[in-house]
Amino acid sequence: MKDSANLHLKVQELCDCFATTDPLKEMCEVERTPEDDEAALKWIALAILHGVNSNAEKISLTTGKDGKVEVTAEYRRAELPSPGPVVGKRVIAAMREMTHMEKDKDKMTLAFGIRDSSMDLKIKSRHEGGDDRITINFP
Repeated sequence: MKDSANLHLKVQELCDCFATTDPLKEMCEVERTPEDDEAALKWIALAILHGVNSNAEKISLTTGKDGKVEVTAEYRRAELPSPGPVVGKRVIAAMREMTHMEKDKDKMTLAFGIRDSSMDLKIKSRHEGGDDRITINFP
């Protein structure tokens, strides 16, 4: 993952590609796909689509030093399908790279377009000990 602008564009293209699918169903499949950067970008796109379609307030992905990955959405508290430990770490790395977050605790606004509309997503990143968390806050 070298060019963050290309990552951002790729996630937006994936949102367009999966816009007419069931994001939760597709998210369940990510853990069973090859563990690569493409899977991480696909998971990010599906999480954003799910958040938009479900009027989510925020979606968080947390990885622990033990390798456990937990994903939660807040609209009504719910757990979402996990991308798995390897893809989960790549999701966090991709989000940090897209938003240029380098500090252990950081906030950034990410302008995001889906089809013919756009929105500003508030992205929060936290790294404490061996735990990492990325939170996508929806408008």
